[in-house]
Amino acid sequence: MIKEVVQFSTTTTVCMLSFVLIAVFFIVWIFRQPVFNLFDNFTHSGRQKLDKEKLERSFADNRIGHSVIPAMIWIAAMIWLRTAQAQSQTLLINSASDAVLTLKPSNTGVWQNGIGDGFKPGIESIGFDVSAGHGVEILGGRESHDLALASLSYGCTLGSVEGEGHWYRGNWEFRGEFFSGAQFSPTDEWLVGLAPHLRYNFATGTRWMPFADLGAGVSATSISPPDLSSHYFEFNLQVAVGMRWFIRNNVALSIEARYLHMSCAGLCTPNLGLNNVNGMVGVSWFL
Repeated sequence: MIKEVVQFSTTTTVCMLSFVLIAVFFIVWIFRQPVFNLFDNFTHSGRQKLDKEKLERSFADNRIGHSVIPAMIWIAAMIWLRTAQAQSQTLLINSASDAVLTLKPSNTGVWQNGIGDGFKPGIESIGFDVSAGHGVEILGGRESHDLALASLSYGCTLGSVEGEGHWYRGNWEFRGEFFSGAQFSPTDEWLVGLAPHLRYNFATGTRWMPFADLGAGVSATSISPPDLSSHYFEFNLQVAVGMRWFIRNNVALSIEARYLHMSCAGLCTPNLGLNNVNGMVGVSWFL
């Protein structure tokens, strides 16, 4: 880019100088008599005036004076025209090259080298997901809590591609999630929560990119005993695996299986906990 700017500036300068030379030569040739007369007014020496008159007479009588200046104008004009022609050809070539380059597929954007080959550092994303899941009676839980949830998330890749040359090659991604929804069995209740996540995206070199995700945060719910307390506040723990399918270079559909655990970590009783396994589908936009 700098080289092109320098070349363009040099060409433009040559054109301008050539044009100035043409103008100067032409003005001198047209107004040579008034110039000589003005010179006479400021000449105090008779010798200088005599020499000036001789020079003027020689210039007027001799065909060299009439032929040299037009020749100089013609030479300068040729230089200017040739330079302008070369500049036009250069601009046309550069424009054609730029047009050809724009037709080539670009690896710029969110990807480090190409689609599915790993994200660039600092790539941001916004995602929206919905899910429904079945409650499981594990880890001391006494009831099956069936949930329907929706979530909005923001993500940002933490660095360049890790694990070059290995099967686990990919990117780490930090995500923040806000989720909300309802329990529809055994009773109708509400829940809402916030959770930061750490996700690892596997770079497969294709439009299909699997990931593994771990998150932990805080939540509030009206779900009560026997599994949760009646104080509304609970912690949440989430573990997920899934797959993204990039339908465009920066837009992906996703599907994942997620385990959700909610409890108060022993701050109050009862603390048996809620356990749910749900399936999620969503869409993400990468910026």
